[in-house]
Amino acid sequence: MRLKIAQYAARGLTYLHEEMDVQCITLIKITFRDFKSSNILLDEQWNAKLFDFGLARLGPPEGQSHVSTAVVGTMIYAAPEYVQTGRLTSKSDVWSYGVFLYELITGRRPLDRNRPRSEQKLLEWVKPYISDSKKFQQILDSRLDSKISRSAQKLSIVANRCLVSHPKSRPKMSEVLEMVNKVV
Repeated sequence: MRLKIAQYAARGLTYLHEEMDVQCITLIKITFRDFKSSNILLDEQWNAKLFDFGLARLGPPEGQSHVSTAVVGTMIYAAPEYVQTGRLTSKSDVWSYGVFLYELITGRRPLDRNRPRSEQKLLEWVKPYISDSKKFQQILDSRLDSKISRSAQKLSIVANRCLVSHPKSRPKMSEVLEMVNKVV
């Protein structure tokens, strides 16, 4: 189920970033700008649909960025370059998708102040566990079937690619979708 949600969410972002055709005339690109798990709806077949485009932005063209005068959105999902400089690109959404993948894998929110201090920020908490397959089991959501752990580990590799510090080194969303499709 979670793999399907990851796949459909990646498909939706790929469409917005690379495939959206307005009236069959021109290809436009949209940066979601506030991609997070609570902006994903599930239909009766558990197909994921993106919604709440209130903060979405047109463009910018490939390789360029939009500079926001005010950084908006849910900061715990926001790419570091967007938070620090206001520079927004499709790679900002790729970062947010990486955060979302760890949310799916662990069953934890990206920020949970009810946990011990060392476990409150999801991305900081998972770091020591992701490179060791035995340790990795400790971060898996206990509600997941043990058969899923191999797929979850592969999904964490995709998440890590999305969470690369330098935006230009992150994959395009279509590349992320390809990687997720291979896991599914």
